[in-house]
Amino acid sequence: MDATFMSGMTPSRRGRPKSDAPKVEIKIRLDAATVEHLRGSGPGWQTRVNALLARMVAAGQI
Repeated sequence: MDATFMSGMTPSRRGRPKSDAPKVEIKIRLDAATVEHLRGSGPGWQTRVNALLARMVAAGQI
C-alpha cells in the first residue's frame, strides 16, 4: 500500500446509523413490585413502558 492508495481511502462507518430521535439513558428508582410486574410482562417491557408514557404525555395526562 502506497501513499496514493491510502489517499483514496475513506473511513468506514460502523454500527447503527444515527437516529433522528435518539433515546436518552436515565436512572429511575421504582418500587420492587412495579419492576417485577413490568419485567414479568416479557421481553420488550421497557419499550412498552416508553410507549405508554409517550401516549400519556401526548394526551396531557402527565
